[in-house]
Amino acid sequence: MKEQILEIKNQLVEDIKSVNSPQDIVDIKAKYIGKTGLVTGLMKNMKDYAPEERKEIGQMVNEIKNEVSEIIQNRENEINTAILNKKLESESIDITLPATEIKEGAPNILEKVIEDFEEVFMSMGYDVYDGPELEEDKYNFELLNIPKGHPARDAQDTFYVKDDEYLLRSQTSPVQARVMLSLGGTEPVRMICPGKTYRRDDDDATHSHQFMQIEGLLVDHNISLSDLKGTCDVIAKKLFGEDTETRFKPSYYQFTEPSVELDISCFNCKGKGCNICKNTGWITVAGAGMVHPNVLSMCGYDPKEWNGFAFGFGAERCAMLKYGINDLRTFYNTDLRETRNFDRKEQD
Repeated sequence: MKEQILEIKNQLVEDIKSVNSPQDIVDIKAKYIGKTGLVTGLMKNMKDYAPEERKEIGQMVNEIKNEVSEIIQNRENEINTAILNKKLESESIDITLPATEIKEGAPNILEKVIEDFEEVFMSMGYDVYDGPELEEDKYNFELLNIPKGHPARDAQDTFYVKDDEYLLRSQTSPVQARVMLSLGGTEPVRMICPGKTYRRDDDDATHSHQFMQIEGLLVDHNISLSDLKGTCDVIAKKLFGEDTETRFKPSYYQFTEPSVELDISCFNCKGKGCNICKNTGWITVAGAGMVHPNVLSMCGYDPKEWNGFAFGFGAERCAMLKYGINDLRTFYNTDLRETRNFDRKEQD
């Protein structure tokens, strides 16, 4: 065995001299330490020796295997280093030439608007919550004062998933109900819940079956409609400019009483009248109102002790107004030739 091992070592010393390329490395590895290699073959002959000899011979075989592997590896490193040096010598870079322009990304405008909302409300002590998009009918409708069979359900044209009990949420208000129930009617609530919502609709420039809502809720003691007005003033000035004015006009929602629509003064014409405000000087951007006592009661809050307000903005509508986008589908378009125009506007 010793003579056989010595012969393999001497043969390797001679063979390694002619190894000059990566392919030569592959070949010599196969010859010596591959599955049918010379060193590997020594292990296959172990059964031919007496048990008392196998330990010593096994040690010798392992030593030659390690030695052969090290010799081959060193030669491989030398070859790779030589190849790299040759490549570096043959290639040159003129660092004085102008660099290649790399296009930079920018925040999606829709995401940016949502982040602006979150920033303002968190500065006022609100928390940001999220909830399931696959929702139960109980949270999406019943706890919001819209019982089964109520005509208000038809207006939302919901995507039901199973037996009219599970659905793709048609609003983010279910998150508010879940939060109120989790607090057990004992703590104030200050929250917003931005997220995706779904309603059956034909997709076009101003409609989509999936859109983003930013809804908010405040529940505490002695809250009034003027508190809601002040909150809306803050967010309107943040999004559309400090000179933006707001007004309420009566409306109706099943989960608020009284209910209002929030109008802002037209930031484009400053009240003079234009195509954006339809020559009225005002633009409707949100629905809001005082939380209905039935909603408070069903969510665990005593309406005799607690009251509050709720509001809902459409993220796409706010972004379209702020950045002059006339097609809602732009937010979900992956064609960079179109979307980078709005990214550049945001960077500017």
